[in-house]
Amino acid sequence: MNRLSNSLDVHFSTKSEEWSTPQDLFDELNAIFHFDLDACATPDNAKCRRFFTRHDNAIAQRWRGTVRMNPPYGRVIGEFMRKAYDESIAGATAVCLVPSRTDTAWWHRYARRGQIVFLRGRLRFGNAKTSAPFPSAIVIFWGGRLGQAILWES
Repeated sequence: MNRLSNSLDVHFSTKSEEWSTPQDLFDELNAIFHFDLDACATPDNAKCRRFFTRHDNAIAQRWRGTVRMNPPYGRVIGEFMRKAYDESIAGATAVCLVPSRTDTAWWHRYARRGQIVFLRGRLRFGNAKTSAPFPSAIVIFWGGRLGQAILWES
């Protein structure tokens, strides 16, 4: 039990809220969307030439073009989902990799307004030795129009 507990600690701790998107998932999405901006990155895990780090304060920046977002999964996730939705109203396309937390206020306030793609299985983020203990989804905001839930078949 201790070994299992230790392997999951990082997913439930507040040590880090930033997890690198699996490269194969990024490649698949980038082939479709051709991203211009990585809205939530570090210099070490940025997937686009143009990116915002925590120090750039992505929420205070203007997002243009096609934006990928793998937001911090802590308490601020709702703020990032609001920003992605608001920027889509202003013309950006925002493609968000988020935990599938359908029981949260941010999910019902923002995620349901986009096109939801539920991912099969559990993702392994960054250099994690185990998969995440939660399912994930891609939420796509296309100009703020309501989307529909679909299952990603890959």
